[in-house]
Amino acid sequence: MKNYTRRTFRIFWRHVGRYKFVVFVIVTSVALGSLTNIIAPLYYKDFFNVLAQAGEPALKVNFLVSILLKVLVVYLIGWVFWRLATFFSSYFQTAMMSDLSNTCFDYLHKHSVSFFNNNFVGSLVKRVNRFSRAFEGIVDIITWELLPVIIDVTLIVVILTRRYFWLGLSIFIWLVIYFLINYFFSLYKLRYDIQRSEQDSKVTAVLADTITNHQNIKLFTGYEREQANFRSATAKLQKLRRFCWDLGNIFEALQVLLMIGLELGVFYLAVRLWPAGLITIGDFVLIQAYLLTIFHQLWNFGRVIRHYYEHLADAEEMTEILETPHAITDVKSAKELKVRQGRIEFKEVDFSYHQTRRIFKDLNLVFQPGERVALVGPSGAGKSTLVSLILRDYDISYGKILIDEQKIAAVTQDSLRKNISFVSQEPILFHRTLMENIRYGKSEATDGEVKEAARLAYCHDFIVGFPEGYETFVGERGVKLSGGERQRVAIARAILKNAPILILDEATSSLDSESEGLIQSALQNLMQNKTVIVIAHRLSTIMKMDRIIVFKEGQVVEQGSHQDLLSQKNGLYKKLWEKQVGGFIK
Repeated sequence: MKNYTRRTFRIFWRHVGRYKFVVFVIVTSVALGSLTNIIAPLYYKDFFNVLAQAGEPALKVNFLVSILLKVLVVYLIGWVFWRLATFFSSYFQTAMMSDLSNTCFDYLHKHSVSFFNNNFVGSLVKRVNRFSRAFEGIVDIITWELLPVIIDVTLIVVILTRRYFWLGLSIFIWLVIYFLINYFFSLYKLRYDIQRSEQDSKVTAVLADTITNHQNIKLFTGYEREQANFRSATAKLQKLRRFCWDLGNIFEALQVLLMIGLELGVFYLAVRLWPAGLITIGDFVLIQAYLLTIFHQLWNFGRVIRHYYEHLADAEEMTEILETPHAITDVKSAKELKVRQGRIEFKEVDFSYHQTRRIFKDLNLVFQPGERVALVGPSGAGKSTLVSLILRDYDISYGKILIDEQKIAAVTQDSLRKNISFVSQEPILFHRTLMENIRYGKSEATDGEVKEAARLAYCHDFIVGFPEGYETFVGERGVKLSGGERQRVAIARAILKNAPILILDEATSSLDSESEGLIQSALQNLMQNKTVIVIAHRLSTIMKMDRIIVFKEGQVVEQGSHQDLLSQKNGLYKKLWEKQVGGFIK
């Protein structure tokens, strides 16, 4: 996988630009809040110097109390700034996470059909969720860990260097060594964090795939095979996780040794300076307070950096998708498709899948306005591909596809698909109510219009038979309905859409004979005044079509009415018809 770090931050920064003032308030508040942590020990230094001085204790009380009041004021000021930072950060992060999720949704759904065919649903869902969560984690680290560390450590080194040059210089050298070790160690570990993130997505994808195909696993007794496959994936993930965590444990052990060395080394230097009167008791308190601050800030620094890169690795998986150009896009000057007649024309069309599997070469074909055309032929002949090209699921290699003399590549994809009603062989429904699923064909439709479409598709009767009627949820992909019921709901959706071009891909294949008869009547009404394209394997359903086009290996080999094609000796359609009608008898 490529390194998308810069691109990830470019996407984040593009969204952050909307909240510049909020970010300014957060950074300023954190900086001023961190400053108070450095100022307070300076007062405590004076406090302990006064305690160590000779003299009557009673005379020192008022002065000591005044110092404590100053410390209280410093802490209260810090409290105000930290509260400002937390409340502004809550607004900023939640708004940004929402924006990033919306961006992922918008960009993801504009990818082509082939993109979704090549990616697991579970993996895509996880990438989207991780992207906004990764931003939350990265901003938390920068805001509450890295920014305070930079401010505190810088101020401590400056203050100590000005007061005790050698002490400040020794701490500075230690910090340079510490940060360099962290930097190179984190870069080394990043490659393994990316591998872990990728493997985690693969585990999710395998799990989602098995859940989707749970029925196949039962029917083909594939439980043990899938179990072995899933355990193999989780074993690889466990191995990568353990290796990454062990690397963290190794660095943590080294970090402890570095801190022990710094503390003892600094106090050794301080002790050597004390007899000469260069350091007071209060100075020892100040040094200890600053060392504790450094250790507190840096104790988790290695882990923070590692988590930072882990979040970055998680985000980069989605960045890869956001940086992948859409295969099908609208041209800059794309216009709205206006369908007045419904004439569809293929002019010298060439098309190949992945430039290796040629489907069409120099295809010329016309569907006349209001004509009802059936596409038949062996599997793989190009029938479904032709429909996919009309829907612009793929772009052609050469030639033109026209609807009423308008190139479909020059109009917006939304306007193209608004003018086409499509009922597939295996319709997929949303896990929503039946009312919502049918209304998806026309979002502004009234309840009455939805129910009328359901009646025309002969699904009203079974819908009202449910306890919750039209408010019945159909389950994921419509699994709570039978195949025939799903098909009729899909037809009702198409009836409600009422587009001028109608495409049916074996739309009655899942119906029993009685339901099919009812649906055929409904479809006859639906087809009125529309250009209709029907993909059919069951030839008995297309006998009344105006024209039947027979495909073989991407070429039109025959076309005509049912009777015309049956009259051709040795014709492919005639062979297919005889095989279906008389095959079992023979």
